[in-house]
Amino acid sequence: MQTSLSIFELLSPSPPGWGGVLLSGAASTVMISLGAYVVGILIGLAAAAGKLKGSRAVATLLDLYTTAVRAIPELILIIGLYYAGTDGINRLLSALGFPPIEINGFLAAVLVLGVVQGAYMTEVLRGAILAIPAGQIEAASAFGMRPWLRFRRIVLPALMPNAIPGMANLWMSVTKDSALIAVVGYQELALATRLAAGNTKHYFLFFLAAAAIYLAITVASNVVIASLETHFRRGQARPA
Repeated sequence: MQTSLSIFELLSPSPPGWGGVLLSGAASTVMISLGAYVVGILIGLAAAAGKLKGSRAVATLLDLYTTAVRAIPELILIIGLYYAGTDGINRLLSALGFPPIEINGFLAAVLVLGVVQGAYMTEVLRGAILAIPAGQIEAASAFGMRPWLRFRRIVLPALMPNAIPGMANLWMSVTKDSALIAVVGYQELALATRLAAGNTKHYFLFFLAAAAIYLAITVASNVVIASLETHFRRGQARPA
């Protein structure tokens, strides 16, 4: 019986061990987090630009979006967006005469978390853009740079040093928020841990193993983030 297995056998990547299930769940967690993070960055860039350069109506709508997402708990948002979003898509398809579709769980998880990330990313990027000296952007415009070239050559290199700390926090946040996706039935690390613990009754062992995996993801992320910060801050004076 599984209850008589040793710790090493329980954590083995091959059956009857559950290590493979945990590692598969960890891979899903990283992929969901990466996808949601990229979606959040794209939403954040567009929304930050809308807040800074858009019309009053656009800025008001974006304010409502960022305020609502930051005010409502992530768990409620995830459940609401997941079920309401999928139901809304199928209702629209039905009204257009198309059959309903089954939304891919991975894609839904990425989009739902991406919408949540986008609200926080909007404020991080907006603040980083506002921190850029206006003279730099005005000088680029005076030289006749087109908006995309100005963004790539002037705005992006100048905003990244200011944005990286906030973006790093959001990455750490999304890796943890991905555990909330378990409530809609998609298997990532948190749900895989519950399955392993429930089947073996070794709750402490498997939740401790999951905590170690989350910690390993965080440590690896810190190394990558530190390298990126060093890259974008090259040439800047170090604080005393």
